[in-house]
Amino acid sequence: MSAIPDDAVAYRRSPVFNQDSLPTALQKQHSTKEGAWAMIHILEGRLLYRICEPPSETVLDPDHPGIVQPQQLHEVQVIGPVRMFVEFYSRP
Repeated sequence: MSAIPDDAVAYRRSPVFNQDSLPTALQKQHSTKEGAWAMIHILEGRLLYRICEPPSETVLDPDHPGIVQPQQLHEVQVIGPVRMFVEFYSRP
């Protein structure tokens, strides 16, 4: 999985979601904006992270966050109890 550039800085963080409050929009194909990376942090449980192009699936957990590249089409799927948030990064 690709990394967030070393010179990127966090500029926004989502609320903490659980398996019941995770927005439907995040569970459908969507992408980050141009010049924005995201890190999907899992506090408890697991979440399926699906990259649409090229296709790949990864199970995220507290030790394995997900990285979203700029404009990368992706989605997540609840696979059990989970608490998570998303942190967004950009270059200064």
